[in-house]
Amino acid sequence: MKRRWLYILVAFAIAWFMAESLRSRGRVPSELEDLADAYDVEILRDEWGVPHIRGVRDADAAFGLAYAHAEDDFGTIQGALAAARGRLSTLIGSEGGPNDYMVALLNVTEIAAAGYAALDSATQALCDGYAAGLNVYAARHTDEAIGALYPMTGADIVAGFVHKTPLFFGLDGVLAELFATADLAGDSTSAGSNAFAVAPSRTADGSTMLAVNSHQPWTGPVAWYEAHMMSEEGLNMLGGTFPGSPIILHGHNEHLGWAHTVNKPDVIDLYDLELHPDDPDRYLLDGEWLEFERRQAGIPVRLIGLLKWTFNRDLEWSVHGPIVRTDSGVVAVRFPGWGDAGQVQQWYRMNRATNKDEWYQAMSAQSIPVFNTVYADGEGHIRYIYNARLPRRVPGPDWSGRLPGDRRELLWDDYVPFEDLPQVLDPESGFVQNANSTPYTAAGALDENPIGLPDSGIEQHETNRSLRALELFGIDSSITWTEFEDYKFDMQFAADSRVADLIRQLRFASVSDTLSLAAREVITSWDLDAGPGNPNAALSVLTLQPFLTEYGAPVSTRELTASLRSAAEWLFDQHGTLTPPWEEVNRVHRGDIDVGLGGAPDVLHAVYGRRADDGHLEGYQGDSYVLLVRFAEGRVESESVHVFGSATSRPESRHYADQVPLFVDRRLKPMAFYPDAVEAAAVRRYRP
Repeated sequence: MKRRWLYILVAFAIAWFMAESLRSRGRVPSELEDLADAYDVEILRDEWGVPHIRGVRDADAAFGLAYAHAEDDFGTIQGALAAARGRLSTLIGSEGGPNDYMVALLNVTEIAAAGYAALDSATQALCDGYAAGLNVYAARHTDEAIGALYPMTGADIVAGFVHKTPLFFGLDGVLAELFATADLAGDSTSAGSNAFAVAPSRTADGSTMLAVNSHQPWTGPVAWYEAHMMSEEGLNMLGGTFPGSPIILHGHNEHLGWAHTVNKPDVIDLYDLELHPDDPDRYLLDGEWLEFERRQAGIPVRLIGLLKWTFNRDLEWSVHGPIVRTDSGVVAVRFPGWGDAGQVQQWYRMNRATNKDEWYQAMSAQSIPVFNTVYADGEGHIRYIYNARLPRRVPGPDWSGRLPGDRRELLWDDYVPFEDLPQVLDPESGFVQNANSTPYTAAGALDENPIGLPDSGIEQHETNRSLRALELFGIDSSITWTEFEDYKFDMQFAADSRVADLIRQLRFASVSDTLSLAAREVITSWDLDAGPGNPNAALSVLTLQPFLTEYGAPVSTRELTASLRSAAEWLFDQHGTLTPPWEEVNRVHRGDIDVGLGGAPDVLHAVYGRRADDGHLEGYQGDSYVLLVRFAEGRVESESVHVFGSATSRPESRHYADQVPLFVDRRLKPMAFYPDAVEAAAVRRYRP
């Protein structure tokens, strides 16, 4: 009997802890709702649910953006900001530990607080307005709110940028390898992107065209959200943003627009430190033994219900940067922009720019430390910049490997000047492009003697997407708007692409079993097209996908034939044939919608899929938000599509998946931009 009562009491305690945990999510100070009185903003939703946010001040528009985005994806926003605070473990348990340790090790909270204080007053007001929008939404929707996060502050918004930015140049992967732990970011930041701009000299109607096409995950903290911000102070920007951002990250205003793609320069250096033989808390530098800077971080971890435990972890830094103690020794990490919290201010100034010079001045701040960037404007200018804070390193050492940590001369503090980075303005070719490829063919012609930037790790390879862009834009001297759209959604692999090279290698591979012979016949007769009805694309993509991102790396014939057989076995087992139409395998699944589509990894219409239990490749990344822009006769017009819809995490909303049919058919929706068009397009309007 006593044991029975003990079980009952334990069960009751567990139920109470869980119930209290759920109730605690809603404990948001009710007075936060009063913050709405300080902001004058109206949200106008169009037929697709896209928010057009009209404020008196820019800060009002930021308030409205936060509120509108919270209506559509509040959980992701809260998760992203909890991660930036280093409190993910309190929400999801030990799985959040690597992130929270990284936040502490990189001093994200301290850098964000100091960075917020250093921002200009307009940017502070923008961040404060966004934080206030989240606070008001949380106060009105306590059932959705994670009470411990509130109130949000402007510094929290800045922390989101400080937290995410290093992930785009791979710091999370470096730290994860050192710690021999899981991915610290939690989500891949990007699998590639496309950006193109065409000058009036190369368009049929004399307009300037821009393609904004970043390939992000379709859900999560770096998934795109489409919005339009307007204010009486002159802000008028339409494009894509991330959860937790108070401003548009790429898109267009009435004067100009830009698009980012991920680049991968070598900007992270690792140093092997020599420890004192009698004191592991000291290290050698130029003959002198120095002490590590040390402190402890308390990382609270949710165990069950309200039960949490704080784990104390040592944090250490040398003059090089953060250090990690590994089984093989102590390693220090140095990377660009550590301590810089000006990313949101730079993007804000880019949003407010009215011409190429103002925009270029904003870009030159380089608080955004990476990204290829393609620009176009209403005056007919186009531009490409290989944006990167490239360290100025002393010549001699192999900077791609581990460095000796006892030489101060190897500690860089300066960067290659912005104006010396690879870039081109108004090239003779009349177009610029980048698809995560070498910057030296951005305008078509290869520079045989690129600017001298040794030890920078600047990409030298072409992707299939860049090869196709160079081919399509290079042969067409009078590009129409329809052709521009068609080029964006091109699904062909180039004849000189890595895919074509691997197929040629397979053609002469030795295979003997019946299945492999049949599979080789299918793949070697493929026309390199990834259109939805292509019968040879499924086997070909499944076989070659594992090798598509390691540009230039050799692939053994044994690896190729093993991948061919594995793909053939899976495809035949799941579909009963080696040649199903590509759209029967390549799928988009969203709620009750399950539809096939074309596109593939590393084609311009990029779609990345994972094998699912039902025999399909389920898309999860690639073309996620496409925005095509045209400047003509003093005005701008744009068309866009989101892979799912504006209600990115609201299954009950009709906008949860209403753009999927557009996406799979490669169609775009016209976007209202000017005030009269926004008014006419509004189907719902309200003041938050």
